Amino acid sequence: MRHVIALDVGGTAMKAALVGADGALLHQARRATGREHGPQAVVDGILDFAAELRAHGDRHLGAPASAAGVAVPGIVDAQRGIAAYAANLGWRDVPLRALLTERLGGLPVALGHDVRTGGLAEGRIGAGRGADRFLFVALGTGIAGAISIDGRVESGAHGFAGEIGHVVVRPGGTPCPCGQRGCLERFASASAVSEAWATATGDAQADAADCAKAVESGDARAVEVWQQAVDALADGLVTALTLLDPRTLVIGGGLAEAGETLFTPLRDAVQQRVTFQKLPTILPAALGDTAGCLGAGLLAWDLIDRTDRKEATP
Repeated sequence: MRHVIALDVGGTAMKAALVGADGALLHQARRATGREHGPQAVVDGILDFAAELRAHGDRHLGAPASAAGVAVPGIVDAQRGIAAYAANLGWRDVPLRALLTERLGGLPVALGHDVRTGGLAEGRIGAGRGADRFLFVALGTGIAGAISIDGRVESGAHGFAGEIGHVVVRPGGTPCPCGQRGCLERFASASAVSEAWATATGDAQADAADCAKAVESGDARAVEVWQQAVDALADGLVTALTLLDPRTLVIGGGLAEAGETLFTPLRDAVQQRVTFQKLPTILPAALGDTAGCLGAGLLAWDLIDRTDRKEATP
């Protein structure tokens, strides 16, 4: 069966799959990145994992993989195939595409940014399917976005497009590791809500999911913490609406798992802030934690399609 290798590399875990031409996940696997052992250990782990996936496909699917796609966090130079920087993995300027191509015996490899890759999947086969222009925003440890136009995700001139988490929504506010103060992700990411709720309760183990449950039960402290995050998120999203005019907003990541506890007040807060802007449809992401793998698979299939078209051109 014809298939591709797909890898989604996160800060602590790697998710992988063998993906069929119809987008079916033919095999799935997961393992730790091993980042505690240093950046080279992470790279070695990616190469080993990809090789194991290729071997699994050879044994169980009756054919070798046709290509591979890998999604990684941080700053990504997709055109040159370089993982330029990832603070949570500790690497700089890793020629990941070349390393994978060599390890996989010359197999063509596509490299992409994790959130943009997830956004690609949401646009083609998930919540954004059918929308000509949408913005995908992932609310996780940080906040990042993917700008989709007619089925293509915009990476920007330098690979920074979609970094909505570093839009300043509270000038002079909490310092951000990026060097600014008051960035959106310091107020509205899952980690920011977890930190605020832990402070409010005095429980260092309390997290954003606990805060959401407390909101649902009517806890006044939780409602205040949650609303502050929603207000900051709405401010950031309206800035994005003003600049991009998307038809649809797709919200994913850990914080979105709160469902209508997030989406009901968020829709209200965005609606209150728009003036001349057109209000987009605001939807939860549909693919969950498979979005990165599916997107990496799409990158790989796109690579095959481009190669096939090139070979067919007289």
